[in-house]
Amino acid sequence: MTVNLRPATSVDAVDGSRVLRRAIVELCHADHGGDPALIAAWIANKTPENWLAWLMQPGASLFVAERSAALVGVGMVDAGGMILLNYVAPEARYRGVSTALLKAMEQASIERGATACRLETTKTARPFYRSRGYAPVVADTPMILAKNLA
Repeated sequence: MTVNLRPATSVDAVDGSRVLRRAIVELCHADHGGDPALIAAWIANKTPENWLAWLMQPGASLFVAERSAALVGVGMVDAGGMILLNYVAPEARYRGVSTALLKAMEQASIERGATACRLETTKTARPFYRSRGYAPVVADTPMILAKNLA
């Protein structure tokens, strides 16, 4: 699968928001258990309007992954190396999209002078991050992970 990564733009707001919502609904069952209320709360801010606000966050980087001109992934990291989003469309899962987005976010963090990346993971994504060198910040908080970039 050939994937093109690029900075997100306002034109990506509708499709990018759709990727986020589909990934949560279709891939994160271990986290929401199919509970409509949990799903609704989780996807409530995954809107084109919020996409535009994310683009305006000082120092943040919002990336999209494309395959055949279709958006298949979204990643976002803030100025301090906090990974805020890393989601893929269901049809792109296990095809290297999340890994490519993660590398781009780590590189953006290094370029800003960050020495580590941090994130709050889902149950669904925890094995992915652990396999890429992320570890719990504190032993009894397995959902907060970090990785030294140096």
